[in-house]
Amino acid sequence: MTLLQSITDALDIAMTSDHTAVIFGEDVAFGGVFRCTVGLEEKFGKERVFNTPLCEQGIAGFAIGLSVAGANAIAEIQFADYIFPAFDQIVNEAAKYRYRSGNLFDCGSLTFRATWGAVGHGALYHSQSPESYFAHTPGLKIVIPRSPAKAKGLLLSCIRDKNPCIFFEPKILYRSAVELVPTKDYMLPLGKADIMLEGSDVTLIGWGTQVHVLREVADLAQEKLGVSCEVIDMVSILPWDKETIFQSVAKTGRCIVSHEAPYTGGFGAEVAASIQEECFLNLEAPVQRICGHDTPFPHIFEPFYLPDKWRCLEAIKKVTNF
Repeated sequence: MTLLQSITDALDIAMTSDHTAVIFGEDVAFGGVFRCTVGLEEKFGKERVFNTPLCEQGIAGFAIGLSVAGANAIAEIQFADYIFPAFDQIVNEAAKYRYRSGNLFDCGSLTFRATWGAVGHGALYHSQSPESYFAHTPGLKIVIPRSPAKAKGLLLSCIRDKNPCIFFEPKILYRSAVELVPTKDYMLPLGKADIMLEGSDVTLIGWGTQVHVLREVADLAQEKLGVSCEVIDMVSILPWDKETIFQSVAKTGRCIVSHEAPYTGGFGAEVAASIQEECFLNLEAPVQRICGHDTPFPHIFEPFYLPDKWRCLEAIKKVTNF
């Protein structure tokens, strides 16, 4: 399956296994602009799969109300760049609903799906990675898959989790990421990182699309520098798997965190700060962050903005020569 097919499959399974599940958002009834909901309206009917007005704040508010009323709300935000009008509803209402009611009420059966990250031609309004904005908010779970098999299991986990979840989907991987995906119903744990490649010299940490860049960088480092890299996919931004990352950094003594979002205030800063708190005596070099630049996301200059394999390779040289 491609990544988009695995997401469609997960949504189909969720709708089949839970009669309260409802999918809604801009253009989802005819399949969505990326075709992730193709065939679902025909299969489950217009009462369970339907379009909304172009109003992200309204989509989020409606989703929260639907969840509180007992439905399993699966809301699509067409692009993560346009999730910001819904920001207040998500961080001030959804994330705090259980807390403010003293656990009398909650909106746990609530998932926001949104396309995420660079796509090659998206420019400033169709390329952003806003995960760190939401990571500052207790009460949310944030997940970014790297592959079709991970996407299916993680999306089903989000839909069935009793906390509001944001599921960011790397849109450049929708059709380019292809692998064998189990057709059965399965879930994968939230908050558990994956060690994709074991190594001994440098820990490389990323999520979503960037994991594939780091995997390529690890091969380059081995080939050109003789450096053994351990590649970790964080999988979940909130909660994040500190134990796996700390154990890896304690072993390698060097760490590089890489993401597409801008350098300042990106989630890599949180990871780097936590590593120096817990692994300071194990570090052989300062933790490096290789990220997008502190500018709006460019159009024709996208190749210079993204943290590509050559920028990451330079960081490996820097930490190994420190």
